[in-house]
Amino acid sequence: MPVLTIVLIILAIVLLGGLIAFYFLGKRADKKRAEQQAQLDAMAQTVSMLVIDKKRLHLKDAGLPQAVMETKLPWYAKASKVPVAKVKLNGPGGSQIMTMIVENEIFEDLPVKKEIKATVSGLYITNFRGNHGKLQIEQKKKKGLKAWALRKQKELKNNK
Repeated sequence: MPVLTIVLIILAIVLLGGLIAFYFLGKRADKKRAEQQAQLDAMAQTVSMLVIDKKRLHLKDAGLPQAVMETKLPWYAKASKVPVAKVKLNGPGGSQIMTMIVENEIFEDLPVKKEIKATVSGLYITNFRGNHGKLQIEQKKKKGLKAWALRKQKELKNNK
């Protein structure tokens, strides 16, 4: 057998092994994501709030409570930027200004300087709707692979 054929066979076997490994790791990640989503849904509550500002910041710069920073976070989570919003919560005990983490899918649509009713799970905003009537959300069609993937993800989520 020629050397090129042997090298190609070995390369094919390694690639096949990698694909099988990624398949099982993906199934495990999907199961873990489903468990986390169930926990978020169980703790969800609707809160009226005014969105003051929204940004993408590093976790250490976001101004989140110290308990969040003391949790065991992977190295890539510390280095990545997360979508955060500074909000004024309107509650029975008075108003309170907090920094909350926003879900990636709704971050672009979150209105600034508007009052909304948001579904909150701890410090995590998972969904929102207008407090007084409908919100006028400007849809800017973004270009690129990431924007296309996010649009497809929203379409699939809405079709379920």
